[in-house]
Amino acid sequence: MKDEIALPEEIILSKIYLIRERKVMIDRDLALLYGVATKVLKQAVRRNIRRFPSDFMFEMNKIEFDNWRSQFVTSNSNKMGLRHTPFCFTENGLTMLSCILNSERAIFVNIQIIRLFNKMREKLILHKDLLLAIEKINNKVEGQEKSIKIIFDYLKQLELNNQQDLINRNRVKVGFKQNK
Repeated sequence: MKDEIALPEEIILSKIYLIRERKVMIDRDLALLYGVATKVLKQAVRRNIRRFPSDFMFEMNKIEFDNWRSQFVTSNSNKMGLRHTPFCFTENGLTMLSCILNSERAIFVNIQIIRLFNKMREKLILHKDLLLAIEKINNKVEGQEKSIKIIFDYLKQLELNNQQDLINRNRVKVGFKQNK
């Protein structure tokens, strides 16, 4: 492939969003990476809609769209393909996109994206033991706030009692004194 352009991982990572508890990429970002118009990408998907079940691709609802747009877009919302709710592609949907987009660039970019998703999954697996240990510690600590507070309350009361005893011992006694 003569026009292979290696995209930095940071660029691809910046285009991955968490929507509906899924890591997805948005149609306009993908179109930009593939070098096609968003309209062309959406038309190709609509022509092959049976290839994109809901776990491969979904369209943002209006609330998600407004929230996403307010968080990530600072320019005029009528520009850059933001008049319509975007398609969100999961990792499986990205794989399916490579089947319907035939340009060399789209295929090459998809390979990079899929490799990045695989690398992310591998890192998660590598750190799974660490995550499990942290969760185990967290579970032990959870619910202990009350016990810790009681201990600190007792320590404060003990310190107050010690201070009061010290004050009482050092106080000059006033009143009738008996001589023995």
